[in-house]
Amino acid sequence: MNTSTFSRKDFLKYSALAVAGLTIPTGVEASTSSENIYKTMNGRIIFKNVRLETGFIYENDEVIETKTDLFCVEILDGKIYRIFKNEALSNTVDAKGYLMLPAFKDMHIHLDKTFFGDKWQSVRRRSGGVKGMITLEQKLMPELLKNSTEKAEKMIELLQTKGSSFARSHVNIETTSKLQSLKNLQKALTNKKQTFGAELVAFPQHGVFYTDSAQYLKDAAKMDIDFIGGVDPFSTDGAIEKTIDFTLQLALDHNKGIDIHLHETGESGLKTVEYLIKKFNENPVLKGKTYVSHCFVLGKLDKVKQEEIAEKLGEAKVGIVSTIPFGSLVMPIPTLYKHHVEVLTGNDSIVDHWDTFGTGSVLQKANLMAQLYHQTTEFLLSRCLKLATGNILSFDDNGNQQWPKTGDVANFVLIDASCSAEAVSRISEVKSLVYKGNIVF
Repeated sequence: MNTSTFSRKDFLKYSALAVAGLTIPTGVEASTSSENIYKTMNGRIIFKNVRLETGFIYENDEVIETKTDLFCVEILDGKIYRIFKNEALSNTVDAKGYLMLPAFKDMHIHLDKTFFGDKWQSVRRRSGGVKGMITLEQKLMPELLKNSTEKAEKMIELLQTKGSSFARSHVNIETTSKLQSLKNLQKALTNKKQTFGAELVAFPQHGVFYTDSAQYLKDAAKMDIDFIGGVDPFSTDGAIEKTIDFTLQLALDHNKGIDIHLHETGESGLKTVEYLIKKFNENPVLKGKTYVSHCFVLGKLDKVKQEEIAEKLGEAKVGIVSTIPFGSLVMPIPTLYKHHVEVLTGNDSIVDHWDTFGTGSVLQKANLMAQLYHQTTEFLLSRCLKLATGNILSFDDNGNQQWPKTGDVANFVLIDASCSAEAVSRISEVKSLVYKGNIVF
């Protein structure tokens, strides 16, 4: 960098990395854009002293420790070009022995509506169930939309400091905000596109038919979104089949995935899940790109029924996005894994009118899962990391390395831990985030 143009903004950026413990080499430039990003010269950068997991150490057939070693990792054009023996190279980024893990993914969040970055507001007293919250949102959304782009950017920055480089965000599509919430969020994502990836769910928070949002969903489906969403078709719209049929047809017509909120825990919740499975089996093109968020009814079923539904979800390739709730409701995540159901997680709310406890960390969610299901051994703790990384782990259950490999997109975190098991157990500090080869945080 030309020192004559080294601004206060550049100084603050480089200071942030110094605090993280990283050394920035010659040839790595701070971007002049609004994003906190360090771009490489000629698309190439080498990290030295990178700690990578290399395998398990066994004692009497039990994994008792995770082996690691230090390496150099060369990045070229946003991908991992070469991993080689650690050397005392100059003109490199010194990773200081921090552990390299796959970048995290927040797979259920609402970036479009938040108090984060604005004045503090706690949750207001609720009444009237979901429909009562719809009434509240109809009052709140016009005010929230006034600066929702800026607040979404601040939320993204929070996620980045916690190690997430990607999010699946639900975005309100309803009669109050119409398409404005979507447009505002898309502006934020455009501003952050060099440092953060996302996919969007057109979310009829106020019901498809309860507030006559169907036409707005049809309009949103023609825009740059990835999933058609939904919410409690029985308690909100009063019609499971009508709402699900509309949602599925819209997804089929526009080649989108599906991600539906389902909070209902009684008979209607189970009927909704069973009807979804039936429709997805009838439309196999949707298999593998269909999800049910929350799906709290699974936590209310007896063990036999849980096994039955989990098996059907696995066969239909329907994923579950669980926020791993507190209290007496514990989701049957081990049973879902047993039947090869894809399980994802996210923060859902950070600070908004639904909840104020979100930290932005999905590593914390992996830690909570480990605690809830007593995953306390080295092996089991290491497996829990996949909840934070979108099911990417350094090596498989047999100790065969599967990440990182040459050609992988260079999305990773450097974290202050000796291994992934420790990272999950201690919610270890994220020191740096790299997105497509560029140092973001």
